[in-house]
Amino acid sequence: MLFSAIYIIIHKVIDLKELMFLYICVIQLIAVIITVIDKKNSVKGKWRVREKTLLLTALFGGASSMYIAMLIIRHKTKHIKFMLLLPLMIVLHTIVLYIILK
Repeated sequence: MLFSAIYIIIHKVIDLKELMFLYICVIQLIAVIITVIDKKNSVKGKWRVREKTLLLTALFGGASSMYIAMLIIRHKTKHIKFMLLLPLMIVLHTIVLYIILK
């Protein structure tokens, strides 16, 4: 009951497409930030962001910005896992967005 009430309120105030756009912008920004933090910390020999965290952030929508950031700052570009999975996630996200917005 509570969730449906929240959904109705959100749906009335914010269009679903606007909410998706906002989510994508936020997750893309988070993906870039944690990628840059991980790169800086790797150079300094400090605490690192777990690969699982990076990949989950990419999976939940941050793959494209994370991939571009990794190429620009040359971070994890020799890791096959990232260089294969991120483009696959980008294709998956594109297909899902197309289906949702169609």
